[in-house]
Amino acid sequence: MAPSFDTTTHTVCVMDASGHLGFTLVQRLLQRGYNVHASVQKYGHEDLFNGISTDPNKLKVFRSDPFDYHSIIDALRGCSGLFYTFEPPHDQPNYDEFIADVEVRAAHNVLEACAQTETIDKVVFTSSATAVVWREDRKNIELDLDERHWSDVNFCRKFKLWHGVSKTMSEKSAWALAMDRGVNMVSINAGLLMAHDLSIQHPYLRGAAEMYEDGVFVTVDLHFLVDAHICVYEDVSSYGRYLCFNRIINTHDDAVQLARKLTPAASSSAPQSDDHGKGFIEQKISNKKLNKLMVNFEA
Repeated sequence: MAPSFDTTTHTVCVMDASGHLGFTLVQRLLQRGYNVHASVQKYGHEDLFNGISTDPNKLKVFRSDPFDYHSIIDALRGCSGLFYTFEPPHDQPNYDEFIADVEVRAAHNVLEACAQTETIDKVVFTSSATAVVWREDRKNIELDLDERHWSDVNFCRKFKLWHGVSKTMSEKSAWALAMDRGVNMVSINAGLLMAHDLSIQHPYLRGAAEMYEDGVFVTVDLHFLVDAHICVYEDVSSYGRYLCFNRIINTHDDAVQLARKLTPAASSSAPQSDDHGKGFIEQKISNKKLNKLMVNFEA
């Protein structure tokens, strides 16, 4: 889809811009002509952006703490849009119940700041497929899982699926505030991001065998994920939630290849299933809503 507006007149904020998704979004938005406010949490990460823009006036770098409301407001000032993705604090990289609380409070602060920023027209909120797939009744649902489904937080807590807890609670908090304050928001519920430094310790992978066996283990490439974010921002018809993935892990070979990528020693621990005979696991999750929106998107 060609942009429905002149991107050169739009200033957007990317927060947190220091992660894989945020940094690549900054690059792509600059390439499309946007003015970009790149917001980072940590000191020193400002240097990441040296030389990525041919016009230094198109990029401004801010240091914003998601718990410092005024620093968020500073980064948003003059922006018409926000791309928001949560990056765990450097001193707490692992997901647990504490991080769930941190992510919820961060989402609330950011959405409140958006509500107070008159120029903000749209927020693209990065969530996860783990806010969709973790349900006790998953095996009994006749239709494929899609954006209408939410993970059950109590079920996630029971099995210590902290990534699911965190993403579900933070997204629900963001939606509640957005609807209450009239913020135009869409969310991207991304599959496992296939980053170059992906490891077996990634919190998304807790319960991977069960996701595989139930046909809901999905992954997404970085550039497809970036395209999806820009598409839902630029398309005025976008609304609600969008499951975002471009691959499903539903064959034994897929699982083995992923295990080898995660760690050379992990190939023997690839998700197993009693369904090897039929060669694949039936897919039980759908991204039709996003695919339909992106049919004419011009990357």
